[in-house]
Amino acid sequence: MVHSQTLSTRDTSTGAGLRRVLAVLCATEITSWGVLYYAFPVLAGHITADTGWSATALTAAFSAGLLVAALVGIPVGRWIDRRGPRGVMTAGSLLAVPALTAVATAQNLAWFVGAWLVAGVAMGAVLYPPAFAALTRWHGPNPVRALTVLTLAAGLASTVFAPLTAWLSAHLDWRGTYLVLIVVLAAVTVPGHWLGLRLPWPPSPQAEQRHVHAHEPGQVARSPAFLALTVALSVASFATFAVVVTLVPLLAERGVDTGTAALALGLGGVGQVVGRLGYGKLTRHTGVRTRTLVILLAMAVTTALLGVLTTVTALIAASVLAGMARGVFTLLQATAVTDRWGAAHYGRLTGLLSAPLTITMALAPFAATALAALLHGYAVTFLVLGAVTGAAALLSFATTPQPQKGMTIHD
Repeated sequence: MVHSQTLSTRDTSTGAGLRRVLAVLCATEITSWGVLYYAFPVLAGHITADTGWSATALTAAFSAGLLVAALVGIPVGRWIDRRGPRGVMTAGSLLAVPALTAVATAQNLAWFVGAWLVAGVAMGAVLYPPAFAALTRWHGPNPVRALTVLTLAAGLASTVFAPLTAWLSAHLDWRGTYLVLIVVLAAVTVPGHWLGLRLPWPPSPQAEQRHVHAHEPGQVARSPAFLALTVALSVASFATFAVVVTLVPLLAERGVDTGTAALALGLGGVGQVVGRLGYGKLTRHTGVRTRTLVILLAMAVTTALLGVLTTVTALIAASVLAGMARGVFTLLQATAVTDRWGAAHYGRLTGLLSAPLTITMALAPFAATALAALLHGYAVTFLVLGAVTGAAALLSFATTPQPQKGMTIHD
């Protein structure tokens, strides 16, 4: 036992263990996002055709699962702060198997909704926030590179699993497709989390001089800065997910054919990767207040541009730029807590921060479509979403905690 613990500690200190953990989380996040999230929109039409359940009801069931994931993320974050990610992420992977099996075998809508509620518990334990918490603690004072690598890899989830799901559904019905994907999920994530996350969990780091104001997480969570951060990022998250789900209808409204619209959406995904690659340089040259403002303003401007531009080339270019802004926004969320309050209570605070963001993400498809109907068009909707994100950018000025007397917080 002593020998194995020594090896593990040496593994961590040399970086081999950290590299292995990062590789494992890259694989498990791609798979978890691909099966638990991206497979559903590909299969939704098949489910409706087979069962007769309305697309609205199916989307509501899926969104309900995301809402559960948001609530579950709060206790999951506390658990990870105290005990590490191995147990809770393994449990989430194990729970995902029967939950998705229940989705695949649902004989009525109530059964289907209940299955997605259970799947939401699993999502809260295996998607981004737990992985971010794990890497932030293991990588100490400089987790940005590891978080960037993880989000770059997880960004491939739709690239891998959307086509795979479509190919499977061409040969199997939607139930069979889900059952095959469940086997993939179990084979990758259960042993990955249990065997791959065995590094010793470091003790909670001592607060740096500039973060001593964050010694009590409950007090931080009730502070004006944390509340402002939660509102600003939630509003921006709502707007960016609304843009994703309504981009193709916007382009159709502009007379763009479906194939070109899909290409624009896909190139936006490429933009996300490019944006994330530049986040490390951005953190080296900007302070937290400036960085937050610039990223939210970029999201606001690119969203408004999509509502103003009319030519196909300009719309595709704006889609790529909007994708770049979305890409760095993911990393802005991942580092929002450590930039302001350090890593001592990262899991708990990120769980609290992520909950409303996930809720707005779940509500965005319904709300954006309803807003477009109310405003009689998607172009005006994008202008409104741009203005709302601009307001979030202005609110970001209030998201930096006030330093205690005699201390400074670097901008």
